[in-house]
Amino acid sequence: MLEHLCECYSDLSGPIPCPVLGSITPLFIPNSRIRPIRLIGLCASLITFLYPPVPRIQFDPSTAKSQFVESLRWLPYENIHLYIGIDGLSLFFVILTTFLIPICISVGWSGMRSYGKEYITASLIREFLMIAVSCMLDPLLFYVLPESVPIPMLIIIGVWGSRQRKIKAAYQFFLYTSLGSVFMLLAIPLILLQTGTTDSQILLTTEFSERRQIFLWIASFASFAVKVPMVPVHIWLPEAHVEAPTAGSVILAGIPSKLGTHGFLRFSIPMFPEATLRSTPFIYTPSAIAIIYTPSTTSRQIDLKKIIAYSPVAHMNLVTIGMSSSNIQGIGGSIPPMSSHGLVPPALFLCVGVLYDRHKTRLARYYGGSVSTMPNLPTISFSSTLANMSSPGTSSFIGEFPISVGAFQRNSLVATLAALGMILGAAYSLWLYNRVVSGNFKPDFLHKFSDPNGREVSIFLPFLVGLVRMGVHPKVFPDCMHTSVSNLVQHGKFH
Repeated sequence: MLEHLCECYSDLSGPIPCPVLGSITPLFIPNSRIRPIRLIGLCASLITFLYPPVPRIQFDPSTAKSQFVESLRWLPYENIHLYIGIDGLSLFFVILTTFLIPICISVGWSGMRSYGKEYITASLIREFLMIAVSCMLDPLLFYVLPESVPIPMLIIIGVWGSRQRKIKAAYQFFLYTSLGSVFMLLAIPLILLQTGTTDSQILLTTEFSERRQIFLWIASFASFAVKVPMVPVHIWLPEAHVEAPTAGSVILAGIPSKLGTHGFLRFSIPMFPEATLRSTPFIYTPSAIAIIYTPSTTSRQIDLKKIIAYSPVAHMNLVTIGMSSSNIQGIGGSIPPMSSHGLVPPALFLCVGVLYDRHKTRLARYYGGSVSTMPNLPTISFSSTLANMSSPGTSSFIGEFPISVGAFQRNSLVATLAALGMILGAAYSLWLYNRVVSGNFKPDFLHKFSDPNGREVSIFLPFLVGLVRMGVHPKVFPDCMHTSVSNLVQHGKFH
């Protein structure tokens, strides 16, 4: 089955068997030969990203149908198959995943000295699972695979975390995301009972009764809201970020938090349109609260990573407002922030990682005046700070502005609160940047002042190029996803 699955994925995004093979090969190499193990992992992830992938070359943006569809019977039931495919909504998730994994391996190149091959194996297995989730067209597999993604992340936080609370944070992350998905597991048998299949392409044409739609929507909402995360089930995210190593924070901010929003777009909105329209206030309310609450909470934090960790909560809840607006502006505008969110917080976490590697502390009160001791790092972090503020010309702006327009068409109060939250987010972003960069440095606490080396600069460059590229030339998003978004809106009969 695994061989056939890998063959199916090879038609989708290049040599996807590479992460699987790359995760198995290091297990046969002695721990003493850490450099070959790292090279194997890095090469496997780079080949997955750089090999001429079929979706980027042959993807047809003029159709909303899933492309490169493959099926595999994996359970002894006639109508339950493994369906995979890709459309304009999932294309960027695949590209983002294959982009971030080589960077995570590079970030941990020198820091993951203990259990090096286990780290490579966990990273590549996580890549394979995330690509599988992005391409999955079956709700049953969309439940199974996202529940597998936290396992490598649990290991990375628990083994390579930086503080004593890492075990607690790892279990908290795993339990929150797993228990929330139990509700979706209860909904799948009900879907199977009515339709006799779990093929989403058939389910999209199935009409559920209004009462059943509401029940199924609530079950899927409980599962996806934890992964976004939405208030009040967001507690696990800051804790996981603070305790995770830098590479773990990069991947945690870049990919797993998209599982919830991807699930809303893939299943909840198109399958249960009536329930989606009726439940808009139940998404607007916690999302608006989160957008206001998280910047206010951030201003009280003293740990640099925790300050940055709260920003994804606000940005992803703005995405849920866009998706719940049920119009082209809102739903279409929610895709670019998800891709941008895979670049902005990871870049900021990398900046904190550079500081921590040199000074072994993340307390904001010990920092100041780095512009005079590390002049290149403030320049790099300034670009990421602008993107975190959703400044025009950056990748965040091109999505958050349409979201505001779409939300205003549905509810002007929610749009106003979202705009206020963006202002508060800009305020704490500037405060954090000024706190680290300006003022007088403290030689009593900080001793090693060295700018990012060549390896670290090479890691930063792809993020900076991506932030500017998507901000200056955002047309790449509408070209690839416009048809898919239009079909989603029309299928749900949204106005």
